[in-house]
Amino acid sequence: MGHAANQFRPANIAVLTVSDTRNEETDTSGGYLVDALKEAGHSLADKQIVVDDIYKIRAIISQWIASDDVQVVMITGGTGFTSRDSTPEAIKPLFDKEVEGFGELFRAISYQEIGTSTIQSRAVGGFANNTVIFGMPGSTGACRTGWTKIIREQLDASHKPCNFMPHLG
Repeated sequence: MGHAANQFRPANIAVLTVSDTRNEETDTSGGYLVDALKEAGHSLADKQIVVDDIYKIRAIISQWIASDDVQVVMITGGTGFTSRDSTPEAIKPLFDKEVEGFGELFRAISYQEIGTSTIQSRAVGGFANNTVIFGMPGSTGACRTGWTKIIREQLDASHKPCNFMPHLG
């Protein structure tokens, strides 16, 4: 690999907040992700808020997966166990490959922060059409954990020994 392949390059990232109650003013988790990705040097491709409905979530994610302008999708919300929490069910069927390690690592790190309550986190990751998708809980703290402890490094082409950047369309 050439030297240029190991240098940081920005990704186009879309952010989806899954919530029945949030709007742009009250969406602190989605707002955090937007600020964090921009601060890291990436580009915001799109940001939306959608109610917790499997088919509405899938419709938006499917558009982003099909788009040449989106390489990464970060989702916040809908990962718990209430009857309205359906993000994993919405996105898993869209995956070409699941990134099991994202949920596993998220829960391992989260255990250090919130103890056994992390068992209720259904954080999930996967690839679809050369787009990496990360589904995180709806709290801003969970988004901060996911971004700072996992996703940010995996979206940095200079991170060794490996990162997701070579796999993105």
